[in-house]
Amino acid sequence: MTEKIFDVVILTDDRYVIPENPDWYVQNILKEDGLVKEALEGKGFKVARKSWSDPDFDWSSTKAVIFRTTWDYFDRYEEWKAWLERVSKVTKMINPYELIQWNMDKHYLRDLQEKGINIPETHYVEIGVVTTLTALFAQKEWNECILKPCISGAARHTYRIDLSNIHEHEPIFQKLIQEEAMMLQPFQKNVVEKGEISLMVMGGQFTHAVLKIAKPGDFRVQDDFGGSVHEYEPTAEEITFAEKAVAACDPQPHYARVDIIRDNNDELAVIEMEMIEPELWFRLKPKAAKVLAESIQLQTNLSC
Repeated sequence: MTEKIFDVVILTDDRYVIPENPDWYVQNILKEDGLVKEALEGKGFKVARKSWSDPDFDWSSTKAVIFRTTWDYFDRYEEWKAWLERVSKVTKMINPYELIQWNMDKHYLRDLQEKGINIPETHYVEIGVVTTLTALFAQKEWNECILKPCISGAARHTYRIDLSNIHEHEPIFQKLIQEEAMMLQPFQKNVVEKGEISLMVMGGQFTHAVLKIAKPGDFRVQDDFGGSVHEYEPTAEEITFAEKAVAACDPQPHYARVDIIRDNNDELAVIEMEMIEPELWFRLKPKAAKVLAESIQLQTNLSC
């Protein structure tokens, strides 16, 4: 049996292991991972930080791995899936392997809806289905929608489509549905008008939140596209809704980011729930990393 050299390995990707001349974006990554490392070490754990795709590391030499900044996985998806399956057999995964598999595919939103969690109206287009955007718009009586892949990140292949540009998007839509499952949602006006709230939940407990706002003229709130992030004090209703959404997951996550909006009916709705490698803005609330470390200590059988 391989000796367990580490208690926890923090996972990143190749770009962020030892970056040269890191810009503000990479400096934030290093700070966030550093806060998690400090919090885990504060609980007595022996911690390292590695790229998930490091070919030389023996993953059986750590008791657990925690997913943090593995932000290239959707560009290397087949490699990632094989790595997950292999490594899950030799070490504990935080969040759990079953949860990661579920959360990678946005069909999980349908599962949440079936458990009573409100989501925006969503139509899934499975691989190989024969249809057109025009037919779907007519069927749904939509004037505007968002198209995105079921497996994605950083707004990859995310398009805002309306009746004026629908024909321009038909070729890419036809190409995509031959290769991957896609989803369409009516455009949610409050994403632009009010922004998107991200609530961080550690060990089932709300810790902090941010408000993400798209730049003028855009609908994507990610900073990759010029969106901005602001500290935010959520209402009791928003906190309860986010914690309820996390409680609907099985198994329970150690950490989750619940992205919510007011939908077109002005009701709270989960637009995304990130439990693999979400940005968690620990730099705005360092104490939240300590709450995470405590959850890991209490809810796993890891021994220091």
